[in-house]
Amino acid sequence: MDFTPSEEQSAAQGLAARIFGDLSTHERLTAAGTGTDAELWKELCAAGLPAAVEDIGLLGLVLLLEEQGRTTAQVPFAATCVYGLLAVAGHGTAEQRERLLPGLRDGTAVATGAFPARGRVHLAQDGALYGAVPWVPWLRDATHVLVADADLALWLVEASVPGAEACAAGVTVEPVETTAPWSAGRLVLDGVHGERLGNGPEAYAAVLATARTAFAGLQAGACAGSLARAVHHTVTREQFGRPLSTNQGVMLRAADAHMDTEAIRVTAYEAAWRHDERRACAAQALTAAWWASEAGKRVVHAGQHLHGGTGADLDHPVHRHFLWGRQLDAYLGCGGEVLEELGLLLADSAQGDVS
Repeated sequence: MDFTPSEEQSAAQGLAARIFGDLSTHERLTAAGTGTDAELWKELCAAGLPAAVEDIGLLGLVLLLEEQGRTTAQVPFAATCVYGLLAVAGHGTAEQRERLLPGLRDGTAVATGAFPARGRVHLAQDGALYGAVPWVPWLRDATHVLVADADLALWLVEASVPGAEACAAGVTVEPVETTAPWSAGRLVLDGVHGERLGNGPEAYAAVLATARTAFAGLQAGACAGSLARAVHHTVTREQFGRPLSTNQGVMLRAADAHMDTEAIRVTAYEAAWRHDERRACAAQALTAAWWASEAGKRVVHAGQHLHGGTGADLDHPVHRHFLWGRQLDAYLGCGGEVLEELGLLLADSAQGDVS
């Protein structure tokens, strides 16, 4: 395994770090509230970062999402890349790629996914989709949403009418506020005809593994940002005539948070690298998702705790990392669910080896 970024990946990561660092400031995030920073999204697309993901691969996307997570930038970057660009590029037909990818590359189309599938959407005999999904991240921004029916077939549904803010026929989007400000919504499908993407359960499993890897990278960034703020606070804040960081308990808590953050990062890198090398990566994606859930939860709690009373201030930037970390903890399956799925996968693999 070699996780060393290529020249193209490093250049894209550096550009992302600059744009997120310059534009995703505490003041802009406060002004955005729970909505999307439209100007930041335009800047990212103008810089060609979504389009670059096709060339730099999933590992490159993980590197970019780390930078987003550091600043908790409120843009549908991960969702559009995972459920739009990579899904269509990897599982769409030649006609679908030619028609859909240009808009996803330049940001005029925004994609999201109703993942994971929990049997809430059903395909009727007339080929229409019916059902409701309680919440979908970035749905209020989306022009397209990727859904899976009860048989795990993937369908790309037009969520909004191009050039207008109205929903497409048969689609209802009801705003939902989640822990993190992800412009989420409740999705209701009532007789919608989507277009098929990929070959059933295999395509669904591949997209889910990609999503888990990508959002683990986002969690690594959110944790790194939380820890960086905690380190700055404990180094500059003095108590009894010395910095808080000189207390052994503080140092140990920060060290544990650092190791947890690195575990999230390296497992996400491994899953992404294996994906790009076209190797089996289902177990690695689940491993990354487990670390993102269990360790991510510990890190953002530590980051808030190390701020003392300041961490309890809902207006303090570290609280935003806490909210993102807790949202990512449960998204695409909490730690226990992911661990059970990983155990079943490993047991099936072992039985296959024996037979």
